Amino acid sequence: MKIYLGADHNGFELKKQLLEYLRRNHYEVSDEGDMSLDPEDDYPVFASKVVAAMRSSSDPEPRGILICGSGQGICIAANRFKGIRASVCHSADEARSGRNDDDTNVLCLPARQVDHSQAETILYAWLNTGFAGAPRFKRRIVELDELG
Repeated sequence: MKIYLGADHNGFELKKQLLEYLRRNHYEVSDEGDMSLDPEDDYPVFASKVVAAMRSSSDPEPRGILICGSGQGICIAANRFKGIRASVCHSADEARSGRNDDDTNVLCLPARQVDHSQAETILYAWLNTGFAGAPRFKRRIVELDELG
């Protein structure tokens, strides 16, 4: 599984820590920015970069991780793209539910509300939970892709 990681200035430090965590745990990961702390950067830029990288990936099931202050803005930006199912997670239970029921392919983290340790726990749960694939779940994903 290839993982694409992006964050604005609010998520910059947490992104660096999670990048190290992912590499330590032998995940193939690509840092899509920001590459330096820029208090004037904008989260839609990084959501777009991560989604573009996921779409051009040769991996059949690429994943994205996006981080901003609340997790909300960057999640909204990611969900503008067809085929992206991003969710903000504050707990491992939310991460497991998002993967199991909704086959989320982008995890959004709120840097102001979770610390490094909590983020690792959430990330671990998200990466290690499969999609249940129940017919109702699959039907709903198709319905999402047909919206707007």
